[in-house]
Amino acid sequence: MDVLIVDDSAAIRKILQRVLRQTDLPFGDIQEAGDGTEAVNLLQTRSFGLILSDINMPEMDGLQLLAKIREMEHMKGVPVIMITTEGGQGKVMEAVQLGASGYVRKPFTADQIKEKLSAVL
Repeated sequence: MDVLIVDDSAAIRKILQRVLRQTDLPFGDIQEAGDGTEAVNLLQTRSFGLILSDINMPEMDGLQLLAKIREMEHMKGVPVIMITTEGGQGKVMEAVQLGASGYVRKPFTADQIKEKLSAVL
């Protein structure tokens, strides 16, 4: 299963990539995007089996990206896990209403990511 990681922090993208490689799950190609706009451009040319996305990003934030993903016919059933620094429930609840499969708060541990992936996949 191919994975798309969307976060404006290159460090977070690398950490998530390393965590995904440490799981026993059958991940294939792992692509990265620095914001929602870059992610949408990637999603127009290929499909992914899982998307991990930050909520707070420049250009197009994670909520806008999630809404666009849910409009794409080939991506409707794909799990999207939001990664967020949001302390309040407002944005998280909005993400769930838009169709997010789950969320993890930053700072996160490798175990938290693995646990969330096991629950969603």
